[in-house]
Amino acid sequence: MDNNDILIRLRYALDIKNNDMVEIFKLGGIALSKDDVQKVLTKTPESDEEDGGISASSENENHIPVDNAMLESFLNGFIIHKRGRQEGQTGTPPLTNEPANNLLLKKVKIALQLTSDDMLDILKLAGVTVTKGEMGGILRKQGHKNYSVCGDRYARNFLKGLAMKYRKQ
Repeated sequence: MDNNDILIRLRYALDIKNNDMVEIFKLGGIALSKDDVQKVLTKTPESDEEDGGISASSENENHIPVDNAMLESFLNGFIIHKRGRQEGQTGTPPLTNEPANNLLLKKVKIALQLTSDDMLDILKLAGVTVTKGEMGGILRKQGHKNYSVCGDRYARNFLKGLAMKYRKQ
């Protein structure tokens, strides 16, 4: 699952409008227009192939690839959008070098003020059973002895569970 796909699924799960996407990117320190956001929210040819689609042989000029730094900036902006800026904080938080799936779970947990039990319930909605220990390992700081990398399966099902929880309300 690439970073563009993560943003597409997160946007769908939480029903984030394009204007809000522009604002969230801005809060994260990245200036994108509404047209640029549309280009970010297009699937890459590689993700189309994974989903069984047919990809065009030429480069898609209407696509902006999202790297880890851009994804992390968006997620930092999402936290500020949902919770407000911390007192005394100016600018944007420094970027880490963490895998995208781990960032996704950690930052969405912070933005939506979820507990670990809430996250386990969201995964259970998607039909995935995760132990508290496994979740704790995913949410740990990189370099900690119990840190574990979050696989695509958990990230994909977490986003699916978010959609099930937040789109039915």
